[in-house]
Amino acid sequence: MAQFVNAKEHLVQEAIDGLLACSGGALARLDGYPHIKVVYRTDWDQKKVALISGGGSGHEPAHAGFVGPGMLTAAVCGEVFASPSVDAVLAGILAVTGDAGCLLIVKNYTGDRLNFGLAAERARALGKKVEMVVVDDDVALPDLPQPRGVAGTLFVHKIAGAIAENGGALAEVANAARSVISRVASIGKSLDTCTVPGSPKEDRIPVGKAELGLGIHGEPGVEQVDFDGASAAMNTVLDKLRPHSKGGSCVALVNNLGSTTPLEMSVLCHGLAEVGLATHIIGPAPMMTSLDMHGFSVSILDVTETELGALMQPVPMPAWPQMQPLANPLMGALPSGISPVVPVASHDDATHRILSIVTDALLDAEAQLNALDAKSGDGDTGSTLATAARALKSSLAKLPLADQTQLFRALGNELSQTMGGSSGVILAIFFGAAGDASAGGATVHKALVEGLKRISEVGGAQVGDRTMIDALSPALEALEGGIRDAAIAARKGADGTANIIRAKAGRAAYVPSENLKDNNDPGAEAVALVFEALAVKSGE
Repeated sequence: MAQFVNAKEHLVQEAIDGLLACSGGALARLDGYPHIKVVYRTDWDQKKVALISGGGSGHEPAHAGFVGPGMLTAAVCGEVFASPSVDAVLAGILAVTGDAGCLLIVKNYTGDRLNFGLAAERARALGKKVEMVVVDDDVALPDLPQPRGVAGTLFVHKIAGAIAENGGALAEVANAARSVISRVASIGKSLDTCTVPGSPKEDRIPVGKAELGLGIHGEPGVEQVDFDGASAAMNTVLDKLRPHSKGGSCVALVNNLGSTTPLEMSVLCHGLAEVGLATHIIGPAPMMTSLDMHGFSVSILDVTETELGALMQPVPMPAWPQMQPLANPLMGALPSGISPVVPVASHDDATHRILSIVTDALLDAEAQLNALDAKSGDGDTGSTLATAARALKSSLAKLPLADQTQLFRALGNELSQTMGGSSGVILAIFFGAAGDASAGGATVHKALVEGLKRISEVGGAQVGDRTMIDALSPALEALEGGIRDAAIAARKGADGTANIIRAKAGRAAYVPSENLKDNNDPGAEAVALVFEALAVKSGE
């Protein structure tokens, strides 16, 4: 798998230097490459308690991305998924710890515990006041004697960091951290494992399954379960976390494990909000990632008023999402004039049958059209048309099927609301113009021809430009001879687009010619499939 890295052995150092270069001078590192990789605040006042965390890299933005006012004073970075050395941790302690002392925040992994623990002993021997806390928030394996430390660690960074920033003493900061650790719970779920640079990706999770409770280093989870959508995935996670919440103010930290898209994360948060477990949310955002893992984790913490205030305290680091109340979506009324006039429903068997054939054809062709569009666009033509077809199919009983003029206008209104992208606008114009022509006495055929003229005028596309018009125009020209003639003409027009290697309209105009050669335009193909379905079902 190709990745944007140079040499594997310099990956972490170059990533740290990239972070520093973008920090505006807020961050610096100790001059200890390659073995000592410590990021620290340049504005640090050693009169305050220092907070130091870290561990293996690959969890970015944790931990170096959270070095700054109100959170960490320094982060000690190891290689990817490898604990930093004792010397590296000790260097970090000595660099930032003043008379107020420091708190080490360590995730519960053997390497981290040993290296941070020994470094703490050495620092104490040198006269430094050092406390250490170990975070063990993972509840995936309830009988494990040493639960892992995962994204719940960030609650400790934020709450202890706020207290230290406000001048709290070491004992107060450490006690606050231990209190959080005793109550925080986390669990993750993923559709795929992570990719370690320089190593082949482990193909452990089969298609149709999701792994519950896997670790942030890609360790296997507690079980693989059937994947049945975002809501079910979130509910499974929350079922594991619910026993750890006693009610009251509960904060959920929703963490992207690496490659889950923002769109997916928002859908997951919709599921979280519907359940009602949490009153506040941090995220969704990538905070404690596992390289490119396609998954998410949720951490919950029942908070006191003091802790809630600490979590609300703003910090300037761009990687940290500020906490927000979790609320029901707010809705405002549609402005007057935006809702179309609802037509009077009427029934006509022949029209109902035609529209059913059209919608079924588009639904059946969804995957085929998406695959075709992926070669010349963004792969969503089938889904866009299918979404509109589903909405139209469900609205047939409400349409004025027996009134040609009103039906054309109703189809235009329906498609303008349910069909995304430019296709929805184009077809709304098409049917709107057909409705206007029908109101003037035009037949169905002539009304559709007028609709075609209008979309050519508005959109600028003509036959030969590699759009749906290449199939629609010849189909309408041949329609007076019957639906079979129209289907043959549409197919010829659609197949002809495979030889048009320079599009003059639509998204294909931005695609290299080699991507277009020998591939039909998906819009034209959709038109041909619709006419062919009508011809077959009508018996012509």
